Amino acid sequence: MEKWVKDLKTLVGIQLTARQIAAFQRYEDELLEWNSRMNLTAIRDREGIRTKHFLDSLSCILAFRERPPERLIDIGTGAGFPGIPLKIIYPRMKLTLVESVGKKLEFCRHIVQTLKLEDVTLLQARAEALGQDRAYREQYDWAVARAVATLPVLAEYLLPLVALGGKMLAQKGESAHTEAVAAEKAIRVLGGELQQIIPVLVPGIAEERYLVVVDKVAITPPGYPRRVGLPARRPIQ
Repeated sequence: MEKWVKDLKTLVGIQLTARQIAAFQRYEDELLEWNSRMNLTAIRDREGIRTKHFLDSLSCILAFRERPPERLIDIGTGAGFPGIPLKIIYPRMKLTLVESVGKKLEFCRHIVQTLKLEDVTLLQARAEALGQDRAYREQYDWAVARAVATLPVLAEYLLPLVALGGKMLAQKGESAHTEAVAAEKAIRVLGGELQQIIPVLVPGIAEERYLVVVDKVAITPPGYPRRVGLPARRPIQ
């Protein structure tokens, strides 16, 4: 993984410890092994995992600046991205992984146990339900998602979970700026304010990548998020 370690340092300025490198290697091995038995992710080669999963996930660090997240929730985590790679980097961070597909959450649980990661909560749930649950509503300084939904929909999934003063982070491709314009009303209604769109040049990925960062500047109205399925069917416009 020598090249990957160098690429990560170039991307976010972090030099991994031997223990962290070993953790990513084990994560990679387990993902490949589980993928041979069930369809966790379409990426099935080591190079693809290192670039399109690990590096892409860790590009989120560019949005954190000098202050790592204290409580982060990852919605639609799939096989643990970006939440688990970030947890390996920030072991003191309290992490909540949310995934509606049971087999994917089972894999995440296996990785958490295998890597002996502490302070990780795993939930098989929908974001709309969690956003109306007082145990999770407005409890996180960061809510993140990767490849889950368009930004107007994603805002309704994430912002209700973010505490006042916290931030929402959406990992997006070339449509980031167009989606941000389309999400202006949704972000405002839900208590957010667009902070910045950070361009990301991930080594090994030719496609455009962006981090869309939204500040939580007001309490989310109690009617949001709406019931399960409604944000995707009828985005706030």
